[in-house]
Amino acid sequence: MEKEKYLVVNAGSSSLKVSLYEMPDQEELANVYVEKIGSKDCFWTLKMNGEKIKKSAPLKDHSEAVEKILQELVDYKLIADISDIMGVGHRVLHGGEFYSESVKIDKDVLKNIESIIDLGPLHLPPAINVIKYMQSIMKEDIPQVAVFDTAFHQTMPKVNYLYPVPYEWYEKYGVRKYGFHGTSYRYITKTMEEKLGKENVNLIVCHIGSGASIAAIKDSKCLNTTMGLTPLAGLMMGTRSGDIDPSILEFICKKTDMSVGEVTSALNKKSGLKGVSGENDFRDVEELMGKGDEKAILAFEMIKNTIVKFISEYYVELDGDVDAIVFTAGAGENDIDLRREVMKKLKPLGIILDEQANDSVAKFRANKSGIISDSTSKVEVYVEPTDEESVILMDTYTIAKNA
Repeated sequence: MEKEKYLVVNAGSSSLKVSLYEMPDQEELANVYVEKIGSKDCFWTLKMNGEKIKKSAPLKDHSEAVEKILQELVDYKLIADISDIMGVGHRVLHGGEFYSESVKIDKDVLKNIESIIDLGPLHLPPAINVIKYMQSIMKEDIPQVAVFDTAFHQTMPKVNYLYPVPYEWYEKYGVRKYGFHGTSYRYITKTMEEKLGKENVNLIVCHIGSGASIAAIKDSKCLNTTMGLTPLAGLMMGTRSGDIDPSILEFICKKTDMSVGEVTSALNKKSGLKGVSGENDFRDVEELMGKGDEKAILAFEMIKNTIVKFISEYYVELDGDVDAIVFTAGAGENDIDLRREVMKKLKPLGIILDEQANDSVAKFRANKSGIISDSTSKVEVYVEPTDEESVILMDTYTIAKNA
């Protein structure tokens, strides 16, 4: 089969990652990650052939960033020009109620995404910017594919995705739970189907990174998840508060003369681990804990408790019929201490930790994946690395071949 090159694009609010793959082998040839777009100290890192090349220059917006990335790919002879690319997969934060699967982007799709910018004001404009730029430089018959972070969660029943607020807020403005990290949950669900040898699996998946969420999966479909209208809801996270009393917003606005937008920004960027301990990275928090820092210890206990709370809630929601609990993403895959302390609290559910197995599973330990529960545990607990890019890549490749 003839080899073809595809791009996977992930536009953040001030960052952009583009990975170049050769298909059908799924071989990553290179990736370029641009950070601090729009600022004078913008920089990027190109990874290829096991080496890292770092450069910097001011890039005013995401269009300029993707233009620079493509030029880098040409300069290093990874592509001759843009005509080498046979498809582009875009991670899109939000698909609203429009999309329950990945789709080829056309005028209607783009119009639908633009209509819900209010649901993702930081992430959707950069994604739209990049999509439009790529469309402007590529032939119309080369597919651009949108892979939505919310799509996996569209199977949630109404009883789980509606909020107890005036119903017209949902009807007029789309106020409901949407959920995020959907591509990660899709990947883990597929992986667990294969590992468990079952076509339909019941799982509690803990995607614990700087952004964190948990999903209850019944018959391989989302039953419930912790994130809501936006990624601010649910678990306490690296810089996000997670669930709080909404009256806090009005209270702080009155006390400080901050606007609602400013308070919301603080809940997104200055709360969670960072708000309590001063550090947003689990590793830094645990280093402070080792020095006896009381706020770091408190932050760790708080985030542990919120994870335990939702695992327990979803265990009951699944009627105790759980094939596996899975830890994934940065801290889920690598934070041995966090997993251990969470599992100790789950002992009343009959979930028992195997200390030695847990100690052996992490990125730089003996295994990157494995079962960390004891043989007597009522539910098996797994650590499984996630791979969201592979989901985006395969969706793009499949849609391109069927276009």
